[in-house]
Amino acid sequence: MYVCVCHGISDKTLRKLAHEQGMTDIKEIRKVTPLGSQCGKCVRTAKKILQEAVPRTMLKHSANLRAKLISNKAAYL
Repeated sequence: MYVCVCHGISDKTLRKLAHEQGMTDIKEIRKVTPLGSQCGKCVRTAKKILQEAVPRTMLKHSANLRAKLISNKAAYL
């Protein structure tokens, strides 16, 4: 689905930026896309999508960090 019709930015693009680049708010997204720079009607929807994506991203990163900590602990035992 297009979130920003003016610039052709989709929900998939926003989720990808959140998951792969760790971008968690509109200010970060605006540094790499023109989101909201024309009519601005997309900003509210984009914020909702990022709010949904961020917890999943944090869980993914937390799981990776936990795995690293466990493997490092095993190296010291």
